[in-house]
Amino acid sequence: MTLIADLHIHSRYSRATSPDMTIPGIAKWAKIKGIQVMGTGDFTHPEWLKELRKYLQPAGPGTFEHDGVKFLLTAEVSNIFYRQGECFKVHNIILAPDFATVEKIIKDISGYGKLASDGRPILGLDPEKLVEMVLAASADCLVIPAHAWTPHFGVFGSASGFDSLEECFGAQTGNIYAIETGLSSDPTMNWRLSRLDHISLVSNSDAHSLRKLGREANVFNIPDSSHIYEDITAAIKTKDLAKFLYTIEFFPEEGKYHFDGHRLCAYRAHPQETIAQKLQCPACKKPVTVGVLHRVEKLADRALKTKPPQAIPFKHLIPLQEIIAEALGAGVNTQKVEKEYFKLINRFGNEFRILMDISIDEISNHTPGKIASGINKMRKGDVEINPGYDGEFGTIKLFI
Repeated sequence: MTLIADLHIHSRYSRATSPDMTIPGIAKWAKIKGIQVMGTGDFTHPEWLKELRKYLQPAGPGTFEHDGVKFLLTAEVSNIFYRQGECFKVHNIILAPDFATVEKIIKDISGYGKLASDGRPILGLDPEKLVEMVLAASADCLVIPAHAWTPHFGVFGSASGFDSLEECFGAQTGNIYAIETGLSSDPTMNWRLSRLDHISLVSNSDAHSLRKLGREANVFNIPDSSHIYEDITAAIKTKDLAKFLYTIEFFPEEGKYHFDGHRLCAYRAHPQETIAQKLQCPACKKPVTVGVLHRVEKLADRALKTKPPQAIPFKHLIPLQEIIAEALGAGVNTQKVEKEYFKLINRFGNEFRILMDISIDEISNHTPGKIASGINKMRKGDVEINPGYDGEFGTIKLFI
């Protein structure tokens, strides 16, 4: 049984998150997108935890269900901590097998931050200690560094991260089985680091609104629907290519930290240029935000286009509404685009089927030809992208 899983999202109790991010809303849009397994996000928040208990019904060990969509208990925490007087900031995803384990985790970490202040709480807790605490609550838990390359909160981030997992997680490094690549990197970039060959590369949406669900995701082959938590975590831990089939990715240039740059001066640049500029914005002479591509180049020990053994495959996708909007020359959030989007959803079932599975000829029979052409160009990777930088998403073009 093939399942698409998006394991990192946020609830309405997280900052800058839509009030529509409720369990019923998430379940509804997961079906529209074609996602069978959702992470709950934010289980550390007391009010969200009440809602999870209210809406989710047991559906096997470690697995819950609402309105036909499976859910796994997940959360993201922000570890802001000091070592030898230096401040580091790293975000981590936690997967837990049951509510009893969640309660243990909450009890243990509650002394390190105000859990009710944000769905993604800030903890004055070293990540090494976090992993130790989480696994003490249950050996079936999983801790995954979130958006690993993001400058300000990624484990490899240029602003406050580390050059290796060992530097961050110390004695607990052996219990880190995966990293989340984030929107601004893709597997090919991560494959350039041989030290990550044994690590699974996972991808999730980190969605703060319903329509962003599944913008990145993971595809698993799970033999038993009653053991989804166990099978997914095992596939991640063992990097089992028979069970972990592929990831669904942004084109990384579209991510908002791919290039170096300085947003206030609208300056974006390839690392070669910013190195020549001594990492300064040429307009104001202030330091640029060093992006993901730059960090990968710095830490890589392999050439471009290197594919290591046991590499998990991936597919680049563009959200369907973005394709429709460009094809129709309309805004993504306009009624015109929405009408065409739901016409296709109602005809073919869900967004991922349209983007990946339905033939272009069949799509052409039910939508303007330019939309079908855009989907075809996306599948071929025939795109032009002005890369994102310093918090600004890149702009992607299918029709030049």
